Amino acid sequence: MIRLLNLFAFTSLIASSVSVAAPNLDLDTYAKAGERVDIGQSRRLNLRCSGKGEPAVILESGAVADSFDWFKVQPLISPFARVCSYDRAGYGFSDGGASKDYIAGSADDLHRLIRVAHIPTPVVLVGHSLGTDIVRNFAMHFPNEVAALVLLDPPPQGIQDATATQRQERDEANAGRAAMLEACKKGATKLQSDPPPAELKSCLRPPNPDYSAKLNAARRTSKTKPAFWDSTAYALDAGSALDFQPVAATEKHGDLPLLILQPDAPFDGMPPEERTMLEAARQRTQNLIAATSRRAEIVPVMHSSHDVQFDRPDAVVDAVRKAIGELSGSSAPADLAKPKK
Repeated sequence: MIRLLNLFAFTSLIASSVSVAAPNLDLDTYAKAGERVDIGQSRRLNLRCSGKGEPAVILESGAVADSFDWFKVQPLISPFARVCSYDRAGYGFSDGGASKDYIAGSADDLHRLIRVAHIPTPVVLVGHSLGTDIVRNFAMHFPNEVAALVLLDPPPQGIQDATATQRQERDEANAGRAAMLEACKKGATKLQSDPPPAELKSCLRPPNPDYSAKLNAARRTSKTKPAFWDSTAYALDAGSALDFQPVAATEKHGDLPLLILQPDAPFDGMPPEERTMLEAARQRTQNLIAATSRRAEIVPVMHSSHDVQFDRPDAVVDAVRKAIGELSGSSAPADLAKPKK
């Protein structure tokens, strides 16, 4: 219920966020791999870099998402910085091998990717949703390799106000989700022909009319691999585990520039009681994260859902500019609250 735990609700959110009048053929770059980088252990991660300059900017997607999440943001950053997005293990064009210790394992994979791809450090890390947990973990373990953090709406942790009924409903939903994902994985394992087996057919959405046939086929193919469903289960389990765990008191980022983008409408459509509970937890969580750095700032972002990278890519770009400006000593202001016309 809390970290977009229903997989189909999550993918529907993404689909509605990118709706256009006709297929955008510029998106077909995501129908093929960028650079598949060998990070060791016979595993390759798909990396997409563009632009020039230092520090480099690394974009970390949320749960059940890949480099496609940044199709609006990356082209806006590349004119002034080198910017890279990538597919975590099991997603997009990357190999499988995601760790059950998902957040720490993903941070380790990113560390290997940056090193093997010869991306100069320190880097600016930009994370969305569960990706904020991954980049914060990275910054804790590799502090000398991080120049700044930009966090897009870190999800609520340490939810204190959930009733016993809500906790029971959450546990039942998690159990149902686990069964669904296991069925999807079973179907993917059996997949040898078209149409897909019954176990997998219900897991795949119809082609998206906003995308070309080539892009739809590529995105469908990534979801017909067992590794996708393993990664999805690990990612959603990791997010769920944080629902009732507060931000760790041991998390410290010293003087690291840290910007938290806080959209104004992350819980629209939820029942009022649940929305109130989650908003209170979100505010506590983001205040606690801000307290981990002496150079932190919470930035309100108007007219945006949880998916800031889709609704307000300009706000993400302004935050990156501001982070880089702080590193260089410049004071270029960024108006993140209102969308640019």
